[in-house]
Amino acid sequence: MERLHRRSSACRVVGIAIAHPSEAMERFAEFWIVSAVVMGLSHTLARERIFAPLRHMLGDKETWCGYLVSCPYCVSHWIAFALVPLTGAYFVPIAFEWTPVSDLLGWFLSSVLVAVGAAFLRVAFYFVDESQGLVRRQAKAREDDPDPE
Repeated sequence: MERLHRRSSACRVVGIAIAHPSEAMERFAEFWIVSAVVMGLSHTLARERIFAPLRHMLGDKETWCGYLVSCPYCVSHWIAFALVPLTGAYFVPIAFEWTPVSDLLGWFLSSVLVAVGAAFLRVAFYFVDESQGLVRRQAKAREDDPDPE
């Protein structure tokens, strides 16, 4: 795949020349897969008990550094900054070719885009997780009710 430098391309997805529509779907799927990995890792680091000692050691939400590992949205940026170059998941085309600047800008903007995608997935995850908790609480309330009418 070659980088596009023209804005007017009939078959253009995220700055990459696409030979077939299935490639566009692959890039779309790749974006959501990388975003899902970032969401899962950031949630685990910022919310789960296994990382509570690390968050506590860094000061929880009382210090700047502690806040950066206690906030899932904040953590998703740091994880995306590492994961985008590791996976080659660059989704934001840069119009100019100043190699060091455009490469750095492409990495930064693609990482932010992946973090935003992870934020959308996090909302869906929390909605599903909370609705499952509601179902469990309702079932427990029915079990605990001695007079079910």
